[in-house]
Amino acid sequence: MMENNRCFANRFSDYKGALLPGQSAEIIVPAVVATVEKILKKVPVDVSDCDGGLYDGPAGVAYMLYHVSECPLFSEHREVYLKTAKQIIDVSVRYVDAEPDKNMRAAFLLGGAGVYAAATMIYKALGLADFVRPLTKFRNLWEVCAPIHFLECGSDELFVGRAGYLCAALVLKQKLGIEILSKDQIKSICQAIIESGKQYARRKRKPFPLMYSYYGTEYLGAAHGLSSVLQMLLSYRDMLSGADRDLVWQSVDFLMNQEQNCNWPAELGTMIERENELVHWCHGAPGVAYLFAKAYLINKKPQYLDTCIRSGELVWQKGLLKKGPGICHGIAGSAYVFLLLYRLTGNSKYIYRAQRFAEFIFTEEFKAGSRSLTSIYSLFEGLSGTVCFLVDLLQPDQSEFPLFSVFV
Repeated sequence: MMENNRCFANRFSDYKGALLPGQSAEIIVPAVVATVEKILKKVPVDVSDCDGGLYDGPAGVAYMLYHVSECPLFSEHREVYLKTAKQIIDVSVRYVDAEPDKNMRAAFLLGGAGVYAAATMIYKALGLADFVRPLTKFRNLWEVCAPIHFLECGSDELFVGRAGYLCAALVLKQKLGIEILSKDQIKSICQAIIESGKQYARRKRKPFPLMYSYYGTEYLGAAHGLSSVLQMLLSYRDMLSGADRDLVWQSVDFLMNQEQNCNWPAELGTMIERENELVHWCHGAPGVAYLFAKAYLINKKPQYLDTCIRSGELVWQKGLLKKGPGICHGIAGSAYVFLLLYRLTGNSKYIYRAQRFAEFIFTEEFKAGSRSLTSIYSLFEGLSGTVCFLVDLLQPDQSEFPLFSVFV
């Protein structure tokens, strides 16, 4: 077998009934604390360096610190981590407040909406009544993304579009336990997503009811594609009419049928090249799996769970990615699929597999063979996402891919 330029060979033996003793809290907690220290040495603290939002800006580091501080195993670090998170996020808030393009202010992973959401969570965790300030800024963005074509590049995807805004609202509701948007606000945004998808599918004569594009490309994956848009519509299904809900389910089943050997092409209608396939959260099965997990949690149809399980098999084979330790297209993103499957099935095999992937991140083989990162500290491409994964590995019953809630 020729060497794969996208992933390392997985030489681990599969689960035989025992978890790995070397992956206990005694080992992982100090590794997390050391990694956090390493990250904090690298984070820029100047307003001019705040671009990139939650995805690869300092705001993502602030979210990571919040996530670690929420885990009881890190209680002795909680106060310091939260105060540091506040310092970092305050600078990012100043940066996005000054963003001249108000449409970019509504972006979840690359702009203001995500920064305001993270600030809200951090302030609330610190017990500051002030959390309503960033929350109000977040709420006011709904009018920005309500017009059907508010962005020329594509108004519906996860990073900058409406699906992202709804995703941020979902995470906030989950963490704060309060309603974030009114029913009418949510309905108007869902309506815009449905209408936009119908118009596009009709214009391009698609054989299914809802489709979207981003910069002219018909993506399917979680990052910019159909799967995360449908996932958000399912998350807010109670706000849809019966007819619109049918369109969403038809589109979910259409996407399920686009599977090629446990994977999905990055864009609609392309064939996957086996030896060069993308097995990433952003493009491919490790991100699409979350849509089918959501579908399964709603109606318990076995084909949706089976689809997730097949995705997990592909990730076990091809998920030791060379693009780094991150969650977007790195090993932590692969391993999160196992934590998702553990929560769906309760099968300890998936914790074992996640443990193996965690172990691999710290090997010399990985360090020597993985691509060097531009933003080592970032949440989606760097070590901050790895930290979130390691923390979740210690609390698998509550684990979730960062900022991408399925269990809500």
